[in-house]
Amino acid sequence: MASLVSSAGPDSHLIPRSILRKSTHLTGRILIALGLIATVTFICFRVIPVNATTAGFFYLVAILTIATAGGLVESTIASVVAMLCFNYFFFPPIGTFTVADPQNWVALFAFLATSLTASQLSARAKRRTKEVLERQREMERLYSLSRALLLADTTRSMAKEIVQQVAQAFELPAVALYDRNSGQMYRTEAEDMPDVEAKMHDASIRSTLFRDEKSGLVVTPVRLGGQPIGSLAMRGASLSDPALQSLLNLVAIGLERALSQEAVNRAEVARRSEELKSTLLDAIAHEFKTPLTSIKAVTTDLLSAPPEELQQHQRELIGIADEGADRLSKLVTEAIQLARIEGGQFRLNQEVYFPSSLISAALRQMKALTDGREIDVSATDDLPLVWVDAELIQMVIAHLIDNALKYSPPVSAISVGARTGENKVIIYVIDRGPGITEDEQPRIFEKFYRGSKEQSLKGTGMGLAIAREIIRAHGEELWVTSRPGEGSEFCFSLPIAPRSSAQ
Repeated sequence: MASLVSSAGPDSHLIPRSILRKSTHLTGRILIALGLIATVTFICFRVIPVNATTAGFFYLVAILTIATAGGLVESTIASVVAMLCFNYFFFPPIGTFTVADPQNWVALFAFLATSLTASQLSARAKRRTKEVLERQREMERLYSLSRALLLADTTRSMAKEIVQQVAQAFELPAVALYDRNSGQMYRTEAEDMPDVEAKMHDASIRSTLFRDEKSGLVVTPVRLGGQPIGSLAMRGASLSDPALQSLLNLVAIGLERALSQEAVNRAEVARRSEELKSTLLDAIAHEFKTPLTSIKAVTTDLLSAPPEELQQHQRELIGIADEGADRLSKLVTEAIQLARIEGGQFRLNQEVYFPSSLISAALRQMKALTDGREIDVSATDDLPLVWVDAELIQMVIAHLIDNALKYSPPVSAISVGARTGENKVIIYVIDRGPGITEDEQPRIFEKFYRGSKEQSLKGTGMGLAIAREIIRAHGEELWVTSRPGEGSEFCFSLPIAPRSSAQ
């Protein structure tokens, strides 16, 4: 609030000092204008006596000078006073305000009309020039602000940068910014805008504008895409409506950039964390490979020894160690595969293949596990050719078959096949296991998840996660259809090979 001063007298009241200052300046300009008219009168009447026509010309020059240097009020008062001096000193009878010749009345009023018109035109031109200069200055400040926000240090708080840059660009004593997304308020000087928080909250929610002419406080909503995302408060701002709207647009873009930069930073941190985790997992897994290879070599050599060299319980213990080495080796292999997939360290080597050949190759890899189990295969050679990395797709099919073997009764059959879909080929594996509840179906593709009721089963919990990532790398999806007690059907789609590649 502007400072207040008290006027003397029994009826004294408080008047804003700014109003008194303006009144004093206006009074001073009027006195200077009257002094100039008095000087012209003295020179033309006493120093260098001239006729009425010459005197009128000098009066007009003086009024134009006053209108150009001052304003409309000063020039209007000067025009009336000049007309009176013109009449009193230059129209006979001299020394009176009467006019002997009626034609002089016409000249006198023509002089007054010309003076007033010239004053108005000059004041209007001055006002327009001032407005043009103000708009130019506003544009320069907006450009400076936009450049500063564009080059702002993204490692610092963008909202704080906006507040500081707005205050600096427009030379404002106090600026505050409320970010509706984070619920935080940023300001330059708290003591310059007391109790502004409630107004800023209201502006950001109701999208209303608050303006206090006495204190020069403006609180306005900040919109992006028609929706309020915050509010801006400024004290001492005298901006035109277009400049204010441009300023708000720059603030909105700055806040949106801050949100985008924050999202990018979070994604970058997550990516680096995932890469670090994958690198460490890959390194640890490789460290396990060397001792596992030695253990496997020893257990294989001992199990191949003649029966008389080992006792029965010794052979059983070695067999347990051999199975444990196989399981641990599989776990390490899958960990390496998953680490490379998540770290983006693998590339697809896509070529054209028959779906039936992919299924046959996967079944050959699983022969040791599928012996004695009923496997129903349904994949004809007339299916469309697919554009895939054969080694990886065979790995996916093997994972799904291995999963079906684990969760199906030993006497039940497992179905493996392929069928055509909408511009795709779909490969499926069906088991007759206990099924999967609807709540668990999205979770079974997570790493290390094996189902709440199946914790006793052997496995790493990474097979389905690896399979899903491989299929996604091909631009396709892996999904499951299941009901408790009715078994499960795992399906994944494969892209059909382009005709140019198939020929």
